[in-house]
Amino acid sequence: MKQRIIALRYLLSALAVSAALSLVCFAQQASSGAVLPAVKTAPADPAATLVADWTRARDYTKEYLDAMPEDGISFKPTPDIRSFAEQMLHLATANFAFVSTATGKPNPYQGKQLEKMDEYKTKAALTKIVMESYDFAINAAKTVDLKKADEPVKFFSFDLTRGSAWSKGFEHQTHHRAQTTIYLRLKGVKPPQEKLF
Repeated sequence: MKQRIIALRYLLSALAVSAALSLVCFAQQASSGAVLPAVKTAPADPAATLVADWTRARDYTKEYLDAMPEDGISFKPTPDIRSFAEQMLHLATANFAFVSTATGKPNPYQGKQLEKMDEYKTKAALTKIVMESYDFAINAAKTVDLKKADEPVKFFSFDLTRGSAWSKGFEHQTHHRAQTTIYLRLKGVKPPQEKLF
C-alpha cells in the first residue's frame, strides 16, 4: 500500500510539472510581445551542415579537455571504468574509425588502441590526438560525396550505410564527451556550457 501511495505521488508530481510547463509555454506563445531568441540555423547544404556540426563538436570537446586539470587526466570516478583520458582516447579512436568507414579514407591509426597507449595520457598529447580525430572528420566532411551516402559499408560486424556511419560517429562522440561531465564535477570543475547551436 505504501509503495502505491509513493508511486501515486510521483505520478501526480510529474503531471503537475507537465501542466505547469505547458501553461508557461502557452503563455509565452499567447503573449504578443514575446520575442524568442534567434537560433543559428544550419546551412542548407548537407555537406556544410556536416562540417559545421563536427566543428562545433570539436570546439566543445576542446573546452572539456581545457577544463580538466592535468592531475585529472588519469582520474577514474570508480576503479572499474575508463579514466578521463581513456574516455577521450576512446572517442578519438571511434572518430577515426567511423569517418574512415563513412568515407573510405584510410584510418591513420588503424589497428592501434589509443586508450591503451601511455604516450597520449598527458594533457597536451591527449588534446593533440583528440583534436586530430576531429580534424580528420572535418576535412573528410569538406570533400564528402553525398551521392554515396546510401552505399552499404561494414563497421566491424555491423551493416551500415556511409551516411549512417557519419551519424553514428557523431552520436558516439557526443555520448563519450557527455560521460566526462561527471569526471569534471568530481574534480571540482564546472563543465563547459552546452554548445547545441
